[in-house]
Parts: sequence; C-alpha cells; structure tokens
Amino acid sequence: MSFLDMDENLLELAELVEFDRSPITDVKHCSRVCDIGIIEGGVCNSENVHVLREFRKSCRTLIALGACAVNGGLPTLRNRLDVREVLREVYFEMPGVIGNTIPNDVELPLLLNKVHPINEIVRVDYFIPGCPPSGDAIFKFLMDLISGRTPRLDYPQMHFD
Repeated sequence: MSFLDMDENLLELAELVEFDRSPITDVKHCSRVCDIGIIEGGVCNSENVHVLREFRKSCRTLIALGACAVNGGLPTLRNRLDVREVLREVYFEMPGVIGNTIPNDVELPLLLNKVHPINEIVRVDYFIPGCPPSGDAIFKFLMDLISGRTPRLDYPQMHFD
C-alpha cells in the first residue's frame, strides 16, 4: 500500500505506464509478462512462496519494496521461535481459547519455519528499503527506471528518523 503514498505523482506515473495489478485490486496472479513488478512483504507461508515465484516469472524486472520485502522486517522477530511451540501455545494454552485444535484447512497456507526476505526465494533486481519507503522515494526510483537511468536514491530519500 505504500505505493499509493505517491499521491498526485500516481497521475504522472499513469501517463507513462499501464498498471496491470495494484494494491487497489489485490489481484495476485499476472495474466501476462510485465516490464516492472513491485512486491511488498516478507515470505512467511507456502502461498507467499507460490505467488512470489509465479510473479517473478511474469516480471522482467522485480523490485522488493519496503523493509519486510528487503530484509524480512518486523515479522522476522518470530524467526527465533519454534512455529510448533507458538501454535501450541496460542491454540491450547492462551486464556479464553475454546477448543484444542490447531486450524488445519486446505484454505489455510502452511506457515514456513521462518520469515524470509523476498531475495531468499527469488531473484530480485532492485531493493527500495524503508518501513515504508516514502512516496517520493518510490516515485523517483520508478521514474529513473522508466527513463532508462540507473535508479538512485539520495541520502534524504534513504534517511529514516
């Protein structure tokens, strides 16, 4: 969703590119090859792996956007914990839990043992860090790329308070 932080710059970008998928539609499958794919979030379950691999095949250039995509971000705090122990504690020992079954349905993706940044699953061409990166940084990066320049973010666009 940080992509939408570009605000009115989205209009300028829309004059130059065709949007196939976006945070507005949340469609996870590409129908054709695209020039630039942008993906946010860490990889924490089997569905994330499947969607990411499919998306990578459809993108000539893939950009990992935001801290979770770049290095796993805050969700990696669970990496030091054993997933089975966490599930047992949540579904069996938490006060107020009714029942004693860990959900197990084909509609629920299997959790991975740890959260991964995107580049541990597929090849990533560019990284835009930040939690989230600013709309100005995203816009400048994309404009450089679309214009055929090597994308570069200056210090003010990479400095986070």
